[in-house]
Amino acid sequence: MHPTYEVVIGLEVHAQLLTASKLFCGDSVKFGSDPNTHVSPVTLGHPGTLPYLNSKAVELALRMGLACRCRIERHSYFARKNYFYPDLPKGYQISQHTTPICQGGYVTIPSEAGTRDIRLTRIHLEEDAGKSIHDLHPQQTCLDYNRAGTPLIEIVTEPDLRSADEAFAFLTEVRKIVRWIGVCDGNMEEGSLRCDANISIRLHGATDLGTRVEVKNLNSIRNVRKAIEVEVARLAVILDGGMQVQQETRSFNADADTTFSIRTKEDADDYRYFPEPDLPPFECTETILEAVRSAMPELPDSLRERLKVDFGLSVYDAQQLCEDKELADYFLFNIPDAAKSKSFANWLLGPVRSILNEKNITWTQLSVPRESWRELLELVEAGQIGFSVASHRILPMMMDDLMAKPGQIAIDLDLLQDAGVDDIRQWVEEVIKAMPDKVMEYRKGKKGLIGLFMGEVKKRSRGKADPKQTNDLLLELLNAAI
Repeated sequence: MHPTYEVVIGLEVHAQLLTASKLFCGDSVKFGSDPNTHVSPVTLGHPGTLPYLNSKAVELALRMGLACRCRIERHSYFARKNYFYPDLPKGYQISQHTTPICQGGYVTIPSEAGTRDIRLTRIHLEEDAGKSIHDLHPQQTCLDYNRAGTPLIEIVTEPDLRSADEAFAFLTEVRKIVRWIGVCDGNMEEGSLRCDANISIRLHGATDLGTRVEVKNLNSIRNVRKAIEVEVARLAVILDGGMQVQQETRSFNADADTTFSIRTKEDADDYRYFPEPDLPPFECTETILEAVRSAMPELPDSLRERLKVDFGLSVYDAQQLCEDKELADYFLFNIPDAAKSKSFANWLLGPVRSILNEKNITWTQLSVPRESWRELLELVEAGQIGFSVASHRILPMMMDDLMAKPGQIAIDLDLLQDAGVDDIRQWVEEVIKAMPDKVMEYRKGKKGLIGLFMGEVKKRSRGKADPKQTNDLLLELLNAAI
């Protein structure tokens, strides 16, 4: 990434857990509500109130730990992390320090050398702070405590990442995992997935880590990559000038592509951690772990291998299907039979996905029944309908009307390719006769014109000419005099 310096990056990823209520009370975590409507005496830290642990949050944290091959801490407790922010009503955050619920583990990312395992230090539970709003009044800061107390997991990596691209790949993979296993919706725009990047640089070949700088609250995967690139360039200028890097916390201005200092970076000692006195320790028994394991979906890496082995799919097709759990689930539930797996995957990854994107609907909203897929695939395989006609004319009607049958749609629209070889030959001869200049260009080497001739035959036949037979006849007659 840099000709002089090696880049060393560790990430801290905060993922908001998909619970209905907060980590230590029953207040709602619904996004987008009016400010300060999801608060209670516990959220606001009133004297005499006591927190109680949300068991669903623990389950989701364990699920993420299992997905990342972590060691589960059987005896765990919470700690107070002391610092003052105006949007943290208690004046401290309840987090985990000595006994994070998940320790170690790794996330595998693609890299130039194939794949790399990025080690995790830990995954721990903690509550979120509220939100300070600085742009509603010129001289006042507004505080919204709706988010205060929202359950988070913090995924902390070892300093294993060596470029902005690897950080991008790691965060992309983490977002896919949390969505896949139902831990977090991964929506960075709404703040349910946020990332802090710890960045340092050192001379190539050096073993000691450089002074790190933390860039906080990066709210898109693209901004993570850009902020790291910007900060690495800034740090290189500092060292090239013979100056020392100051350990600090910075923020990223995406509009100006710059980082700016917001405070001197604290170390763990500055937070004065101690066990949270109002929450008892909790045990993760084998019974609890087994219940979480049994509820886990098959993970993407395992499913990719199964798609290749059981269904004969290519590496690319298996990878594409496993980019989205809803897509993978739809494929597995609706595939007509294993023999049609390749063609069915092509349909889903091609025209079906295009229509869903165009209509802004999800795979869970797609309800075309398995038998309709079987009928459509068989019509195309038998040459009774061309793929183009099927995807542009029949598929949209199938998706709009679940009772519509592909064969009947083809009959009603007069789309069946029932022309014989003699009919196709006649159409081909008419097209060649009508376009002598294009025929001459083709015979002089402009072979791309075959698509033009195919299109003209399609028009004359009104889509009834089999594409393969048409192509074969065109090549036969066009090359006959060469």
